Amino acid sequence: MPRYEYRVVPAPERGKKAKGAKGTSGRFAVALEELMNEMGAAGWEYQRTDTLPCQERVGLTGKQTTFQHMLVFRRELAEEAVSDAEVTALLEAPKAEAAPAEAPAEVTELPDQPEEKRDAVAAARDVAAALSARAREGKAPALGPATPGDKPASKADVAAE
Repeated sequence: MPRYEYRVVPAPERGKKAKGAKGTSGRFAVALEELMNEMGAAGWEYQRTDTLPCQERVGLTGKQTTFQHMLVFRRELAEEAVSDAEVTALLEAPKAEAAPAEAPAEVTELPDQPEEKRDAVAAARDVAAALSARAREGKAPALGPATPGDKPASKADVAAE
């Protein structure tokens, strides 16, 4: 089964002057013909023209929907090393069961000083790994007053001030 890549380019908005092209439609046809011939010379095959909505900003907060005319081209990709049968076999193959994750080794103390040959980045990674290995997982601390004696002010207290 052949595989394709696609290229979408905007349709020309204005015609081009050319000898023998009279009127707006004739000049537009010349511009479109040049674009299609350029794409064809590069190996792209014309597929279709689509008109798609595009939302644009107008001013600071406004939006406006305009319609853009796009030309769709495609070309066949070179043969790949993997055949369709191989892809199908890979997709249908049963997935291997994941091995249970091993618990990280516990680190009891931080490394004293990194070796002289190691750079600062490697030392920082070692320290971060040691700290995260020692950290306990659990619930996040409850947020409340800064000290036990501080009580949040009521609305009446705030209004009286």
